[in-house]
Formats: sequence, C-alpha cells, structure tokens
Amino acid sequence: MDLLEAIILGIIQGLTEFLPVSSSGHLEIGKAILGDNFEPKESLLFTVVLHFATALSTIVVFRKDIWSILQGMLKFEWNDDMQFAAKIALSMIPAVVIGLLFEEELESLFGNNILFVGCMLLVTAVLLFLADKAKDTDKKVTFSNAFIIGISQAIAMLPGISRSGATISTSVILGNDKSKAARFSFLMVVPLILGKMAKDALSGDISYESSGSLPLLVGFIAAFVSGLFACTWMIKLVKKSKLTYFAIYCVVVGLIAIIFSLYNN
Repeated sequence: MDLLEAIILGIIQGLTEFLPVSSSGHLEIGKAILGDNFEPKESLLFTVVLHFATALSTIVVFRKDIWSILQGMLKFEWNDDMQFAAKIALSMIPAVVIGLLFEEELESLFGNNILFVGCMLLVTAVLLFLADKAKDTDKKVTFSNAFIIGISQAIAMLPGISRSGATISTSVILGNDKSKAARFSFLMVVPLILGKMAKDALSGDISYESSGSLPLLVGFIAAFVSGLFACTWMIKLVKKSKLTYFAIYCVVVGLIAIIFSLYNN
C-alpha cells in the first residue's frame, strides 16, 4: 500500500467513524476500489492503527467529559458520573458477547463482500430517516436504553451498518435528547476500540514490518485529523436534525455498491 492509498483510507476511516455512513462498509468499498495490497496480518495492523486514531480523536473532543467522569468515579459514590460509566459498561455487553462468540462469522463478512455492504447501507438509511423524524426531548439515556443501544452497536459490527448511525438513531427513537444521544454514542465506543486493540495485539495476529511504518503513520494522522473534524461536525448535525442527508447518501452509495457487485460477478 502506498502513501496516497494510506491517506485516502485514513480519511475514510476518520470521517465515516463518526458520520453515520458506516466506516467498515466504506473501508471495504475503498479497499475494493484501490486494491488491498496488505497481507492479512498487515491489513489487521493498519485497521487497528486507524481505529486507534479515531478513538484518540474521540478522547480529544470529549476530554472534559471523560475527565469529569473519571473524577466522579474516583469519589466512589453513585453520582451522575458513576451512573454514566455504568451505562457505558452495560452498553458494551452485547458487542462483547457477539464479538467473542461469532468472531469468525463476522470476519467472513469482510473482504470484498460489496453486495452485503450495499444492502446494509440501505438498512442504515432507514434508521437515519426514522431518527430524523423523531421529536426532540431533554430525556437522558436510561439503563434500559443503554442496553438497547448496546444491541444496536452489536448489530453495527456488520459491514455497512453505521455504528454511530445505529446507536444515535436507536437512542433518538427511544426518545432521548439528540445531543445526549450523540455524546453517549461516541463515548461508548472508546472502551470497545481500546479493548479490541488489546485483544488483537495479544493474539499474535498482527504483523509489523518496519518498511510499512510510513503508510501507518500517514494513515494514522489522516484518520486522527479527519476524525476530529467529523466528530465535532456530527454533534452539530444531530442537534439540527440533518440526518436525512446522510440517509440519502447511504441509499445512493448502497445502490452503487449493489450494482458494482452484481456487474462484477
């Protein structure tokens, strides 16, 4: 993989991790168009690096919230911060269970499976349409909401289902405040990404070659910078109920992916 391809894929990951258009789906489409020249282990390393970049951009954007939550937890009281952390932990359970039990089945869905990605992008579009029609409230995410949102996050492990789109849409449809829904959606994924990175690093499936360090670096920077932009922008868009535009985009890209897949088979 050359530097230009690394930059393109880094920008795709950074933007689509937060914008509700499916980062996994767009990475699969991007790799199919550009051609993925990595060996499986090298490809996994590149994916891990990009995900770390977007996790870091989330931490930077929400640094005050995260610091407040950590301070609240250190008081060892059942305060708002401790409850929020507990809700995040609860939301992680479905994705952790599905990821551990069906890891091989999920991985089989990746790798030039463009037809499936296209169909799932259409599902994402439906969720976004429904969320944009929901009434705005000032309701906070409850514990039962957190678990249901976690189920949406687990379903979004499928390529083409937007994680942010699925979780924000589910939260808004449940009647939660849109800005609180976006905040919860972005913060709930950070421990999952870090946990997945640790698992991949300890599994021995990651291969590092010094000759590939420069593409990794530029890919990381591209994903981090574009992630900062997308995360900040997405919060504003959710508040203004602008998800319909992304729904239309998902329909267009989904149909293109389906036609592309059928044409090349």
